Amino acid sequence: MQIYLDYSATTPTRPEAIATMQAVLTQQWGNPSSLHEWGQRAALVIEQARVQVAGLINANYPESIIFTSGGTEADNLAIMGVVRTYSAPGHIIISSVEHSAISEPVRWIEMWGWQVTRLCVDAKGRVNPLDLKAALRPNTVLVSVIYGQSEVGTVQPIEELSQIARSHGVLFHTDAVQAAGRLPIDVQKLPVDLLSLSSHKLYGPQGAGALYVRSGVELMPLVGGGGQEGGWRSGTQAVPVIAGFGIAAALAAQELPKETPRLIKLRDRTFAQLAKIPGLIITGDPYHRLPHHISVCLEHADGEKLSGKTLVRQLNLAGIGISAGAACHSGKLSPSPILLAMGYSNKAALGGIRITLGRDTTEADLDWTVMVLKQILATVYTQMS
Repeated sequence: MQIYLDYSATTPTRPEAIATMQAVLTQQWGNPSSLHEWGQRAALVIEQARVQVAGLINANYPESIIFTSGGTEADNLAIMGVVRTYSAPGHIIISSVEHSAISEPVRWIEMWGWQVTRLCVDAKGRVNPLDLKAALRPNTVLVSVIYGQSEVGTVQPIEELSQIARSHGVLFHTDAVQAAGRLPIDVQKLPVDLLSLSSHKLYGPQGAGALYVRSGVELMPLVGGGGQEGGWRSGTQAVPVIAGFGIAAALAAQELPKETPRLIKLRDRTFAQLAKIPGLIITGDPYHRLPHHISVCLEHADGEKLSGKTLVRQLNLAGIGISAGAACHSGKLSPSPILLAMGYSNKAALGGIRITLGRDTTEADLDWTVMVLKQILATVYTQMS
């Protein structure tokens, strides 16, 4: 039996997207910057996908969508694109639970003299909007807070946070890679200025992403060249993967009203089963949470016989794919920075695991996974005693 439960890492490309990509590769393979018929057929494919991706987040101007190589590039373009419009360093604010696609470029600009405030989170991983108000300064130019945390599933109060930033004339960015296609997002109502998306998180192909840029927001491009994507992202666009992204986005928007409640039901049912297993601690916010996301950490993790990585390996041997939060550097485990930021001990932060559900996940899949996990833990505890 093979059970894939790592949909936050990547999703299988859906057949409709693959069929679209194959058609583009054989019939619309021209350079979209070329003026002749072959180029214009390819350009039309990109603009159709732009409309489809804009529709996923209810953006009323398709040209507000900039196609990138993925969510990481979209995040980098948001941070660095804003920062590079300033001649002198200013101040930006992020949360302490950002994805590395945000935290790393922020670390770079900090070395360039920029001031950075990292907002603390509570034990469930949520930012307090009052902390954002207190952190704003006269020279604050950007706030970036992740929409749904990929490791622990917590959904931030993005509407309130972005409203605070807007009321102070500060740009607001959110990494919505995990939320898009799983939660309804409406940028006409949500006061965000920049929002990152990724194709392969919503059953599109790997290698495509997008940055939504509200009209009037200025960015400096990271890549110079032919001026594609409105001058914000030069380079010949990857037409087939962008087409696949568009189809996946359109279908995600169409299916969301039924799929999201189904995932929530499966998620909560599994949480109830996991809560009965000794030594497991549920992490993240149980209410403000991504629909497909389950995360726990191990109370008795020691980084050797028992860690999140241990469980990933053991479950993999049983044909079940999940992921762990702790990072492995040169053979040595490091505690999850996300769990540490939430107040967990170093040992507990070595024991985080994530189970994420998708379109093909069933109750039987999850029942089997819980049973196998229980057996693995019983065996490990016996060996440790």
